[in-house]
Amino acid sequence: MQVFWKTILIVCLVGVSIQFIQPERSNPPVNPSQTIHAVQHLDPSVSATLARSCNDCHSNLTVWPWYSRIAPVSWLVVSDVRKGRADLNFSEWGAYPADKQKRMLAEICKQVSEKEMPESTYIWMHPEAKLSDADIHSICTWTQSLNPLPQQSAAQE
Repeated sequence: MQVFWKTILIVCLVGVSIQFIQPERSNPPVNPSQTIHAVQHLDPSVSATLARSCNDCHSNLTVWPWYSRIAPVSWLVVSDVRKGRADLNFSEWGAYPADKQKRMLAEICKQVSEKEMPESTYIWMHPEAKLSDADIHSICTWTQSLNPLPQQSAAQE
């Protein structure tokens, strides 16, 4: 029985100790002239869908949930946001060269059509982020209207 309580004590001490190892949760400043809203026309429904389902990982407007402050989950959340922003950042869309924007538009449609985005782990914690078939159709129609030729080939793959 003594081993059990020692194990519980060690687990508790480790659990408390790791709370002091917190990654930085930050939202870099947003230059309004560089956002996707400033550079591209967005249908209001697409804008709302991107805000609901994409912005937490793919913009500098992340809403950090309560569990992003509890290690070790905080490490995973911060890592996912950093990777998401590095892959695609709607807050910095205007800084991307035109050819990269076109590739990203095709990739956006492809990933939402294949249900790769939003990721299932995100949807698990944010069920409202799940994209309906209508959401996917609206996003792909929007991306195709901005980038018709590359989009069609990406959707056919």
